[in-house]
Amino acid sequence: MLSESQKQALVDLARRTITSHVTRSVEPVPSAVEWPEATGVFVTIKRRGELRGCLGTLQCSGGLAVEVARCAQDAASVDPRFPAVSRDELPELQVEVSVLGPLEAIDPGAPGKIVIGRHGLVAELEGRRGLLLPQVAPQWGWTVEQFLRQTCVKAGLPPGAWQNNARIFRFEAEVFGD
Repeated sequence: MLSESQKQALVDLARRTITSHVTRSVEPVPSAVEWPEATGVFVTIKRRGELRGCLGTLQCSGGLAVEVARCAQDAASVDPRFPAVSRDELPELQVEVSVLGPLEAIDPGAPGKIVIGRHGLVAELEGRRGLLLPQVAPQWGWTVEQFLRQTCVKAGLPPGAWQNNARIFRFEAEVFGD
């Protein structure tokens, strides 16, 4: 879907956006390059290998580069799990971009529908939605059932909601960073 130069351009844009937001300098303008369509995008920030912020969207209505810049700024400043990134942290940050493919509704109980490391998940029920990226389950060593349970918890649902009324979607993503 994305060339190596496009991937590098998006990671650079995310990093420049974070830096300019934290230092209160001029925000970078996303290039006018033609970008492929994407279902969504997430920007993950790590410091010394530990999660420092991660936010994204399932709607790339403004275009891929615009959404990468917005999500990078949000991950650095409004992720409710963390304080805003400080200037002192900037040299220690790693940036990862996940460009999401289309969501596919699945029967989560059907064998082989979820492949750890390949698929990300979305759980939805009663106006609540939770999403976990494909790289999360292998990082934690989760089984398929643990992945489903944790996606429900992320949505604010009971862990077993995937076995009841929750709608489950899978997706693939191109994940790249520095």
